[in-house]
Amino acid sequence: MVKMTLGIEGMQCGMCESHINDAIRRAFPVKKVKSSHKKNRTELVAEEPLSEDELKKVIDQTGYFLTSVQTEPYQKKFFI
Repeated sequence: MVKMTLGIEGMQCGMCESHINDAIRRAFPVKKVKSSHKKNRTELVAEEPLSEDELKKVIDQTGYFLTSVQTEPYQKKFFI
């Protein structure tokens, strides 16, 4: 599993966050996705890294702009 952090420009409100989240869920098999217009960022968890070109294409279609992509291993948090 991987965690990907996407830099996204153009989000102004909660509805913008929803547009990004919905577009990513429709286009990719993600486990989780969460966006923040205040941080200009979307975080997602997936089994395998997603194609940056495909991410850019999907996000561009929503009217927002992908500015960066960071990928790291995802560590599931366990509570005792």
